[in-house]
Amino acid sequence: MEIYLVRHGETVWNTVKRLQGSTDIELDEAGREAAGRTGEKLEAVRFDRIYSSPLIRAYETACLLRGHRNIPIIRDERLREISFGVNEGRRAEEILADPDDAFRYFFTQPELYRAPAEGESLETVCARTAEFMREVIEPQAAETERVMIVAHGALNKAILCHVKQHDISHYWDGNLQKNCGIVILRLDESGYQMVDEQCVLIE
Repeated sequence: MEIYLVRHGETVWNTVKRLQGSTDIELDEAGREAAGRTGEKLEAVRFDRIYSSPLIRAYETACLLRGHRNIPIIRDERLREISFGVNEGRRAEEILADPDDAFRYFFTQPELYRAPAEGESLETVCARTAEFMREVIEPQAAETERVMIVAHGALNKAILCHVKQHDISHYWDGNLQKNCGIVILRLDESGYQMVDEQCVLIE
């Protein structure tokens, strides 16, 4: 089975570097255009089903990637982006200016990151994404040709931690996935293999 792991299209909060997390922000016009163009590039690729985060920016991306094809889109709460709690909506540079905020470790030393009030830890995100992969994706490996998962930057890295069996210290290996970027995996009886970790179909 092949797995296409896609990050959602651009939002206004992406462009101004506000932490979105679990806040439900829709795509901006550039995000919709990029998702639509990526969908056109994938038009000849057959997918059995598409799984999506329930957040509108991911679900709208999934719909645009599907295009006019009759492919079911299944939303799963376990694919929701990490919650940044009280930091959601704040600009990253503002948070990084606070020496007492553990967000300074988020990208550079993720093993030291601690969730803010009302937020979620990377360990929790890894646990729920691993559960999704074990319960939903992996049992299909023998009889399914290809699926797509449309989610978020940090969430997709949690999936890759499960795939690669990395600990939190290697969370950001390979850098942050671009908006509408695709990671292509293969899963068979021998386990996961990486096909393409930096696939971008449009300029």
